[in-house]
Amino acid sequence: MTRVALAFSGGLDTTVCVPLLEEEYGYDDVIGVTVDVGQPAEEFDEAEETAEALGLDHYVVDAREEFAQLCLESVRANATYQGYPLGTALARPVIAEAILEVAEEQNCTGIAHGCTGKGNDQLRFEAVWRSSDLEVIAPVRELGLTREWEQEYAAERDLPVEGGSGGDWSIDTNIWSRSVEGDKLEDPNYVPPRDIYEWTDEPGSETEEIEITFEQGYPVAVDGEEYEPVALIESLNELAGSYGVGRTDTMEDRMLGLKVRENYEHPAATTLLNAHEALEGLVLTQEERQFKKQIDQQWSQKGYEGLIDAPLVSALEGFIAETQTRVTGTVTIRFEGGQARPVARDSKFAAYSAEHASFDTETVGKIKQEDATGVAKYHGFQRRLANEAIAANAADEEVELATDGSGDNEE
Repeated sequence: MTRVALAFSGGLDTTVCVPLLEEEYGYDDVIGVTVDVGQPAEEFDEAEETAEALGLDHYVVDAREEFAQLCLESVRANATYQGYPLGTALARPVIAEAILEVAEEQNCTGIAHGCTGKGNDQLRFEAVWRSSDLEVIAPVRELGLTREWEQEYAAERDLPVEGGSGGDWSIDTNIWSRSVEGDKLEDPNYVPPRDIYEWTDEPGSETEEIEITFEQGYPVAVDGEEYEPVALIESLNELAGSYGVGRTDTMEDRMLGLKVRENYEHPAATTLLNAHEALEGLVLTQEERQFKKQIDQQWSQKGYEGLIDAPLVSALEGFIAETQTRVTGTVTIRFEGGQARPVARDSKFAAYSAEHASFDTETVGKIKQEDATGVAKYHGFQRRLANEAIAANAADEEVELATDGSGDNEE
């Protein structure tokens, strides 16, 4: 008997995939796998009810702790893509690995998803699955299905989907971010209504300050109370979200070259990333900060591509781990006007001296202020030489033009 494991959400795409995998691909048995990375409870209820109506064996895997740990690794790498924290991108490899484990345990010969051929997720899932011996199937992409065709197919087959629509927006949620896209949001000139947001309130005039504690780059406590990763992220999502922190409306460049309009909510991610970067600014040297920006950018790119297990990432994390040994301390964050702003930071590893930096002290340790005179004389020396040469040559050209008469106007 041939069996295929399907990444199953209970929505239109994956529901339609069930009969298609049997009829178009010839599989005897389809099993559905749903992976918990922090979605709302109602999504699991929908998946369970749909699976039951389809007579589908349904497996639910709890991967929240693994995903939360990866999110905190992304904080150490200051990971963002085109200005927003990586949520969906980081979740996909975790989901793909969990589905693959179930597929192998259940002796499947195939593994399938309901992604289209236009998005990033197909690449992120398959980057994991193609390391196995299982056949990888993508019915929506391979059969060229449209949402309208799927709706008609679902209606004809009386498939258990709510009118085949699933609402006005396409929403993806995990503990690190909530993305909203589709319908009118595809128009870059369309102003989103306030009701697209669920995690973030409209920013108001109220403010609040919290203190976040880091140990070797990992956030571990808020206001002195220690949290496990999942609880830490969830509590900050609620708190920061109540101040309107963490909204992004962006034109995103996908891996396949398409430019798409995306809306994101990420209160905890924004708060932790801002706090972590502020603490790095206190403890890392100038050279470390400059070079780490390149490391962070490469880590973020691989994270966006779903290639977080690439050898390059392991090498990058070697550098990151070394720098994070000193990223221990506290950062005070002020929530105000939809922002999570660092307003204080403290660490025993601070590469900073208030006494040396003060305007009220005459010296910097054993260095006298007058010692900077020589540096000031040399600073910009090459620029001055270059500008003098440019000016001298420009003057010579004007003299030549005047001498040969080529600058005269002749009728």
